[in-house]
Amino acid sequence: MPVAIALLRAVNLGPHNRIRMETFRGICESLGCRRVQTLVQSGNALFEIADRSFPKLADRLEQAIEDELSFRPRVITRTLPDLRRVVAENPFADRTDIHPGKLLVTFLSEHPAEEARRKVLAMNTEPEELHVRGREIYMYFPNGAGRAKTSPASIERAVKVPGAARNWNTVSKLLALAEEMEQSRK
Repeated sequence: MPVAIALLRAVNLGPHNRIRMETFRGICESLGCRRVQTLVQSGNALFEIADRSFPKLADRLEQAIEDELSFRPRVITRTLPDLRRVVAENPFADRTDIHPGKLLVTFLSEHPAEEARRKVLAMNTEPEELHVRGREIYMYFPNGAGRAKTSPASIERAVKVPGAARNWNTVSKLLALAEEMEQSRK
């Protein structure tokens, strides 16, 4: 069974759309996910899942959360090879001036249309820096995301594809945990 990652969008940010990670783990397990682990309260889960179950997993998780908790967050899924590619393709990797807590990766639910991608890349986002690679948007906020001129939400609206943003520290930790999970099977 390959290792996969599920990212919930817009949960546990305020009084609405609250999900305990224990509940999220249980929902994942109810759908056939094995060895489920969660990371921080923002809705990140790692698990093993059968290849044939993975393509529809995001939809099934969204429906199961709605059935149990009466709200439907967007769920973005990636495999371990996908996550390795995200880290390998980091356009900021060679820069020493990048603070990992100020670098966000937005994992999109699908590839953006070429026209939307071009529109986003043409936006004036200074002082923030933006790169689109496949189904991910890498955005660096030198002054922090809370003081940014350009918000991840405005970029997502422009690209017209929903996503879930995680800072680089979380992305790195997810990759480390997913690789540990894969290694422990061998």
